[in-house]
Amino acid sequence: MRPSVLRRLLRRVASTAALVLVAAVPGTVAAAQPAAAAGGLEQVTAFGTNPGNLQMYEYSPAGLPANAPLVVALHGCTQTATDYYTHSGWPEYADRWGFAVVFPQTTSANNALSCFGWFDPAEDSRDRGEAASIVQMVEHAKQQYGSDARRVYVTGLSAGGGMTADLLAAYPDVFAGGSVASGLPAQCATSQAAASGCQTGPQKLTPAQWGDKVRGAHPGYAGPWPRVAIWQGTSDYTVYPANATALRDQWTDVWGIGQTPSSTDTLPRNTTRSVYDDASGKPAVETYSVAGMGHGLAVSAGSGADRCGSTGAYFLSALCSTYYTGVFWGLDRGAPGGGRLPAPSGLRVTGVTADSASLSWDPVPGAASYTVHRDGTKVASPASTAYTDTGLAAGTAYQYTVTAVDESATSGAPSPQVTATTSGGTPARCLTATNYAHVAAGRAHTTGGYAYANGSNENMGLYNVFVTHTLRESPAGYFVIADTGCTNR
Repeated sequence: MRPSVLRRLLRRVASTAALVLVAAVPGTVAAAQPAAAAGGLEQVTAFGTNPGNLQMYEYSPAGLPANAPLVVALHGCTQTATDYYTHSGWPEYADRWGFAVVFPQTTSANNALSCFGWFDPAEDSRDRGEAASIVQMVEHAKQQYGSDARRVYVTGLSAGGGMTADLLAAYPDVFAGGSVASGLPAQCATSQAAASGCQTGPQKLTPAQWGDKVRGAHPGYAGPWPRVAIWQGTSDYTVYPANATALRDQWTDVWGIGQTPSSTDTLPRNTTRSVYDDASGKPAVETYSVAGMGHGLAVSAGSGADRCGSTGAYFLSALCSTYYTGVFWGLDRGAPGGGRLPAPSGLRVTGVTADSASLSWDPVPGAASYTVHRDGTKVASPASTAYTDTGLAAGTAYQYTVTAVDESATSGAPSPQVTATTSGGTPARCLTATNYAHVAAGRAHTTGGYAYANGSNENMGLYNVFVTHTLRESPAGYFVIADTGCTNR
């Protein structure tokens, strides 16, 4: 065996210890994949010199025109390209909006937990290792599909999210945008010894110091910089929420726009979106904080313009992160019928009874109708700017959003969320306790060492006496995480 090959093998084995936390949620170590997976995902076996020893899978909708966008989607530890293809929702939007998707895959041949090497300079640096292999996949796909080189994007979960940030830093000339889900700041760790510290709480650096890590990854590059979306669950105890803050600091500093959001709004499933605009007023960085969500990618199965994916290990029921990421990048604007209508403004609750909630909103020019979603599910398509939802349970809180629909049946952006609470019934209860006490009291249950709220099945984190949450019960027996703003009525 050549000395260089031996050194690479030893580094792969040693790196496994640094990744235990990234994979410390239920899952199964990935097995080797067949030459072609079912359902339209195909393997490409010759895409370059492949210095990172990765596998390339791809998906493209039929009849894809030239100059369409290209998305690279990176799986997390113990996952495979097939997992990401099946659950993430990216193929659904590739069909709907018209773009190709590359799914790189690392395997247990590289790392015992099938993690991308986000912490290893030999793997995540420009023109080296896995990062170089991924860029070779991009170049192959661009030639194969005639993709628009100005619209290439990368996204990833967990270790794939860490590698995404590293790719954005090392190749800002290749990627126009990125999305980091439950991931790490670029160059947070440069050794296996430092990786675990990043996961549980990255270094306390200033925004300028974080930004320097990006600027140092491709010295001399002066822009334009990628537009970055950051997704994080507030109850993620594998890659802690402090990483989302560090990512925000890092990329706002790179853009030179400061850390105060230009706007903040509420999306479905208690998700807070903060937008950081560039000097022209266009969003450059967006953060999405999903209340009560653990470690994984936010998905939302079902029909509708903003629904996608399916639940599974590391794919958690919340809202469709793929939809909001794609809109942020502008992937929807190149689709037939693009140029979507804006979100309706002024959505408000105009009245409630024990079994109904009435809503109204401001008209949107060009709208042929509207779609009303209750708790993320479509319930009506009124032509007017008012709607009364009936058949509801008494004393229960419901969350509503509205989208405008044009004459081609293309849905626009969703409005900010409002909450309507029906009258009567048993008042909601707020109960604060440790995860252990919640389970003992019958308000939660355990699976794989984690506690989950009964009813909503929201991940509360590790089942122990050290993690504390407030649960809101409404209706009886249905609990949701409500760590802020929960009061007994």
